[in-house]
Amino acid sequence: MTWSFPIGRLLGSELRVHVTFFLLLIWVAWAAYAQGGPEAALTNLAFVLALFACVVAHEHGHALTARRYGIATPDITLLPIGGLARLERMPEDPREEIIVALAGPAVNVVIFLVIVLVLGATPDVGAFARIETGELGFAEQLAVLNLFLVVFNLIPAFPMDGGRVLRALLSLRMDRVRATRWAATAGQAVAVAFGFAGLSTGNPMLVLIAVFVFIAAGAEAQDVAMRAVARRMMARDAMITRFETLAPDDGIEAAARALIRTTQAEFPVLHPGGGLVGFVTRAAIFAAHTEGQAQRVDEIAETGIPEVAVTAGLEKVLEGLAAGKPAVAVMTRGGTMAGYVTRENIGELMVLRGR
Repeated sequence: MTWSFPIGRLLGSELRVHVTFFLLLIWVAWAAYAQGGPEAALTNLAFVLALFACVVAHEHGHALTARRYGIATPDITLLPIGGLARLERMPEDPREEIIVALAGPAVNVVIFLVIVLVLGATPDVGAFARIETGELGFAEQLAVLNLFLVVFNLIPAFPMDGGRVLRALLSLRMDRVRATRWAATAGQAVAVAFGFAGLSTGNPMLVLIAVFVFIAAGAEAQDVAMRAVARRMMARDAMITRFETLAPDDGIEAAARALIRTTQAEFPVLHPGGGLVGFVTRAAIFAAHTEGQAQRVDEIAETGIPEVAVTAGLEKVLEGLAAGKPAVAVMTRGGTMAGYVTRENIGELMVLRGR
């Protein structure tokens, strides 16, 4: 995810923090300081960090359960509205998806029980209504909010946990694409309700959650539809075969001229034998031309480009594009590049296929 950076690894996944998370910490500290001074600011910061530790545990519940089914979780990102575990893919078996989806809330239930049984917190039924009054202690607040995370995440608003359970249940009766479409529609309807409630009550966090859920639900539905089409196609069906290339020792001016005379947004940089060095993007050319520091295109080429065989399934290409690279190279058996695939021409292909 853009605007996020890693802070370490935990249980096999990279832990990342979005820059907006620090805006949340600053806002919490400032608001508490204005009301109660330095001690209140430190207490509130400690509480927010403890709460987000529970969020990280929640996301690792998903990640570790998915690992049982051979699905890795490259990273977990902390956002002001919660956490986001980026699984390589969701289990397509509905029963497995239900287990993975429920694993996160189950972790929060365990945390609640530990706080109550081990730390001796005693939150009552009306504790949540009093959470902002200052009547509850640190442990009671943490226990109540863990229960809130359970209930909130189980709302059937795709792509939240409850929405994924809904999609999995629908998949028992219909194909996955249609089930995802129904679950995404339900999620967007809930998002509209959240947005209306947030605007009516002046709650910006609820509006932010509504926007996130609405956009994420649509994106998830589109991704599932795309993967359904991709299963029936190969890399050669989507690859760009007419393109200009650059040599590693070409200058930046040569790349700039190529950018002007073509409609390409990225240029493969190839060895004389046809092997791939990397890709130079339009943005990299503009930056190099403006700054004037780089002299050759191999200095600004993005390397580590995923490579697939001509006969590889298009789903393999989608996995490569998910890594955030500008393109996926399609290679012949001899190790030369036959073409490449970008997000843009995948999107064009999906439109032409009526998706």
